[in-house]
Amino acid sequence: MTITHIFRMRIAHQSLLVQYFRTMRLDPKDIQLLSILQKNGQTSALELSEVLDMSASQIGRRRQRLEADGLIVGTPCRLDPVKLGLTVQAFIQVQTDSQDGETHRSIKRLVDIQPEIIAAWTLTGEADYIFRVYCENLSALNRLVQDVLLPHPAIGRVHSQIVMDQVKDDTALPLPL
Repeated sequence: MTITHIFRMRIAHQSLLVQYFRTMRLDPKDIQLLSILQKNGQTSALELSEVLDMSASQIGRRRQRLEADGLIVGTPCRLDPVKLGLTVQAFIQVQTDSQDGETHRSIKRLVDIQPEIIAAWTLTGEADYIFRVYCENLSALNRLVQDVLLPHPAIGRVHSQIVMDQVKDDTALPLPL
């Protein structure tokens, strides 16, 4: 793939994003507001008004509209896993033994009751699911894999990858500027 091809793909992607945001009735101030809020959802209306050169009441109305339109779906509180004693982060790929509805429901129940699994996705390709997990240490990760995942009747195979370092924050979505 050439640099020109990559550049064209990026421009096409940005054009689609811009088109999508225009259909959602977003103006540049809305996009700036969303960009700031996804980095820190607790930014006050007063702080936002200074950055966006708008009154705090205007900011409040915009934020309410973006929430009502479903663009803002929550304001999570991010915790420091290391300070909570969760020193091992891993991604675990899971292959199931079958592809039926009961298997999916069984995996969903497992994900719902295991606090170490903080996120889960279904996938295309070799793995059926990928779990993002946090554990206290390698022994706890091993217990999760050996005592919980592998004995699960719907799970045929697991492949884990331990995170060495998180290079980029994973919460911010790409917004056109």
